[in-house]
Amino acid sequence: MNVSKRFKAVFWLSLGVLTFSLQDIAIKTVSGNYPVHEVIFTRCIVAIPFILFLVARSGGLRTLNSPRRGALIFRGVLLLFAYTSYFLAFPVMKLADIIALYATVPLFVTALAGPVLGEKITLSRWGAVCLGFVGAIVMVQPGSSVFEAASLLPIFSALSYASAQILARRIGLRDSSAVMSFYQNLLYLLAAGILAIGITAWCGEYSGHKSLIFLLRQWEMPGLRDFLLIAACGPIAALGMTMLGEAYRLEEANIVASFEYTNLIWGTIWGYLIWAEMPGMNSIIGAGLIVGAGLLLLVFARGSNAVTADMSEPV
Repeated sequence: MNVSKRFKAVFWLSLGVLTFSLQDIAIKTVSGNYPVHEVIFTRCIVAIPFILFLVARSGGLRTLNSPRRGALIFRGVLLLFAYTSYFLAFPVMKLADIIALYATVPLFVTALAGPVLGEKITLSRWGAVCLGFVGAIVMVQPGSSVFEAASLLPIFSALSYASAQILARRIGLRDSSAVMSFYQNLLYLLAAGILAIGITAWCGEYSGHKSLIFLLRQWEMPGLRDFLLIAACGPIAALGMTMLGEAYRLEEANIVASFEYTNLIWGTIWGYLIWAEMPGMNSIIGAGLIVGAGLLLLVFARGSNAVTADMSEPV
């Protein structure tokens, strides 16, 4: 196994998670005033030049004409479901509870990596992933709000995201992470635009569940501060999508997925710095378990002889 490639994948995954944690702050802040399709549409427009620059650097714009367009579009659809359902939980649930439920991503990735990719999932790797999940539960201590109906949204998001990154492992041996980000952003842009047109034509106002209000609210012109917050999600998303795609492209999905747990660490840090939420002993213990699980997974993976599926055929 190429240890250098493995650590590079872990680096990109961890940095991508950190980058996307900044987007969580922005979207959580504006979720009470603007519809999710407005946030996504604006983010995607701003992200386009950044993504095209990354595509040009990684192989040229001609690489966008990929023979695996079908798989790239399908991955974009999966991620559209993943992030939209994740964002829709913001108006209802605490960020810590959302992240705790979303922390099931490594479990879904590990469960899918065996049958889909042919990766050998040993008991030691399962143990490390479960240890990280225990750390997530200890760290955030999900409260009664977890049992709200909206709690299904982060779980569905985790499953969709895990499926998309499994697919990234399949197609990433042929297409760059920047190309995958381009198609992902394109699907977001089209879906958000269609939804915006439909809701504007409806001219109505939904007044039921807060998650659906966030989805069905009419487009509203943001103030300068809110516009800057939403627009900042463009470069954040462009870089974050590319980093995560690169991580899953370089290394076995079940190995890098464990480091998705680092999102809990950043959530605690931003909570303290922005909302003055003091981390308690449980947060410190949970973070230690998460970091320890990731290190154990790398140690177990180094000594294993992974069996991977034949990926020589285009997907």
